[in-house]
Amino acid sequence: MRVDRLFTDVRLMTMSPDRPGLGVIEKGVLATRNGRIAWVGPHCEAPVFHAAEEIKGEGRWLTPGLIDCHTHLVWAGDRAREFELRLEGVSYEEIARQGGGILATVRATRAASREELLRASLTRLDALLAEGVTTVEIKSGYGLEPATEYRQLEVAAALESARPVRIARTFLGAHTVPPEYASDRAGYIELLCSTMIPHVARERLASAVDVFCERIAFSPEETKRIFEAARAHGLAVKLHADQLSNSGGAALAAAFHALSADHLEYTDSEGVQAMARAGTVAVLLPGAFYCLRETKLPPIENFRRAGVPMAVATDCNPGTSPMVSLLLALNMAATLFRLTVSECLLGVTRHAARALGLEDDRGTLEIGKRADLALWSIEQPAELVYWMGARPLHQRWVGA
Repeated sequence: MRVDRLFTDVRLMTMSPDRPGLGVIEKGVLATRNGRIAWVGPHCEAPVFHAAEEIKGEGRWLTPGLIDCHTHLVWAGDRAREFELRLEGVSYEEIARQGGGILATVRATRAASREELLRASLTRLDALLAEGVTTVEIKSGYGLEPATEYRQLEVAAALESARPVRIARTFLGAHTVPPEYASDRAGYIELLCSTMIPHVARERLASAVDVFCERIAFSPEETKRIFEAARAHGLAVKLHADQLSNSGGAALAAAFHALSADHLEYTDSEGVQAMARAGTVAVLLPGAFYCLRETKLPPIENFRRAGVPMAVATDCNPGTSPMVSLLLALNMAATLFRLTVSECLLGVTRHAARALGLEDDRGTLEIGKRADLALWSIEQPAELVYWMGARPLHQRWVGA
């Protein structure tokens, strides 16, 4: 078999659903051709290969490239002062009502040029890539008016040209109501549904629409209308759900067959069951849980019992999760949420791909999938969850 690259002397975490756990193959071989996986399996079953390049892993572990399936990576400014205020006892909701929170970042992002946004975002992106990330979801949501929302999504696309990475773009114009529409919520929702979502779809600026469904953002009724507009224009939907209260967000996301519902600290049993029936992925965001010093845990055991796939992401954002380490998010998911090592690692590969609607394209080491790969200098898979601050990545490939 003629191939472009042949990986030998590697231990594989295939993440394949056809194998138990992490789909481990201790003595494995993987071959790629035209940026896709052409063969993967045990060394003893491998055919004869004629490879343009052979990469000897020397016993290292090879995995799918990691996927950070929930970030707000493109923004300007910072909110370190708000972090300080929260340490002094001021709540996130109180900060938001005083004009801080998301609106503080909106003001800075509106004032930033495309070049300024790109420079700031590249710094954050590079930190993720150094940890084996090959796909990053990036949301807008810090413009809350057409020009800046579109600029955020354009910068997200430019990141893919500037670095070897795949970017999934999500329109989050419904992050909060902008100040100029404070007394006209219906007018802003009309702008979202009649102008911004159609433009995003027509210009292919994003593949999905997200909404922050919460008492400080958008109600379930408002969310429904935005979702209906997204669906009418052929866009998938996702939802910031049940983070600060149980608004029924998980069940609402499931009703629209959302790709994912994210945060979910206050999700009830009805919401869990609805997600299970719809196949909606639960995206867990331990960074925000940690930074906000929350005590209400997501219903992890209910998700397990119902068979809801759980993804893990950084939620990289300036206010509630200033995190640029997906590996640290794994450690937090294990220590704070009690996820197992297997649940953590599947949560940044197979399940994260599903949360983006990309499960047929990446997230596992299977024939036909993209050859987005990470090679690790570790002795056992648990090390990727165990270490804090270590970077055990040996090498990564996007379309090897």
